[in-house]
Amino acid sequence: MGMGRAGSYYPGAERLISPLLHLLVLCTLSSLTHIGESQVQTPQCRIQKCTTDFVSLTSHLNPSLDGFDIEFCKALRAYSACTQRTSKSCRGNLVFHSAMLGISDLMSQRNCSKDGPTSSTHPVIPIEPCNYHSRHHQASRPGTGTGAPEHLRPTYLFCGLFGDPHLRTFKDHFQTCKVEGAWPLIDNNYLSVQVTNVPVVYGSSATATNKITIIFKPYQECTDQKVYQAVTDDLPAAFVDGTISGGDSETRSIWILEKSPGRHVEIHAAYIGVTIIIRQQGHYLTLAVRMPEELAMAFDETQDLQLCMNGCPTSERIDQEGHLQLPVLGLQQASFQQQARVEAQRGLFTLESASRKCREQLEVKDIYFHSCVFDLLTTGDANFTTAAYNALKDMETLHPKREHWHIFPNSATGLRPFSLLLNALLTGLLITVLL
Repeated sequence: MGMGRAGSYYPGAERLISPLLHLLVLCTLSSLTHIGESQVQTPQCRIQKCTTDFVSLTSHLNPSLDGFDIEFCKALRAYSACTQRTSKSCRGNLVFHSAMLGISDLMSQRNCSKDGPTSSTHPVIPIEPCNYHSRHHQASRPGTGTGAPEHLRPTYLFCGLFGDPHLRTFKDHFQTCKVEGAWPLIDNNYLSVQVTNVPVVYGSSATATNKITIIFKPYQECTDQKVYQAVTDDLPAAFVDGTISGGDSETRSIWILEKSPGRHVEIHAAYIGVTIIIRQQGHYLTLAVRMPEELAMAFDETQDLQLCMNGCPTSERIDQEGHLQLPVLGLQQASFQQQARVEAQRGLFTLESASRKCREQLEVKDIYFHSCVFDLLTTGDANFTTAAYNALKDMETLHPKREHWHIFPNSATGLRPFSLLLNALLTGLLITVLL
């Protein structure tokens, strides 16, 4: 049977699985042997590099496509030549001898001749113009066919919004804000994100997000303008025009992935390297965004009001220079009837019970934990616990720097101990009066 089109059956493809798995295992074994400096692996034996180069040369090949045999045989001959060059220093190495047997088996299966052209160690990978990652990570340097060096690869930024609301900016600053009404999170030449926040409880300045509007701006031939809008109890799996993706029929430049109907949606805009996660927890929405720094910085002076870029205006901050005051202190000027109504809305969370509730899902006492405690004492709504947990997990998924994941409160940025104590005392007194 002749070579088929993409997606058609290719005879012998299934026979490829076992030898390839065998060689992948060899790659792992050679790595472990190298790390452990075993007696059968000397520093001069380069079987590990030979095997990893072969895996790199063949990992993108598809047995169902025309030309597979030619390219696979080239890679095998390059693998064989590499093992020959290191044969003297690999005598007695079990991984080396297993690799030699694996090469012979594969060459026999694919009817590869021992003589012929070999693959380059650094194959040129076609660049996809509507894929930001492809343009920047796989773009070939002239004459080499290798990817861009690490220092030239783009830097990604993260921004998140959740709870009452708590904002984590592109600069990893953590703020708690009022920002009632419509506010721009992101506004640059490629992307606009706007949120609408509403008060969560009487007597508190805290708000939460009930509407998110995202505009993906037109970009070359990759996509027309796409608009996504979510509101409480309506988290669609499509753009406002009814489509779920953009781009040509073969390569999607932007698409929506519904992870949990009505609860969790992801938008992937490959053409600008952006990933956005939107969730609904309880009555409110949360948002997490990852975006390349060079695109996030593409804006002019008329677009400087961006919460993700510059944080909340000072007049909109609930925290005071990092100090997160707990909510009950704001009730001192309220009447007894107002206090009773607020307390009824909040439920009966005390500092101790709110902390215990938050610890059920947030094991580390970082700023997400303290935000959870603040939200429970503000609203009495246990859904904010899961909102904080999901915000943490989305941050871990999208934030590019693991060492910056957790922000821990300290004497300058944490919750004030006196405020905590006073909150507990006032809450207990108010409950006693109500009873």
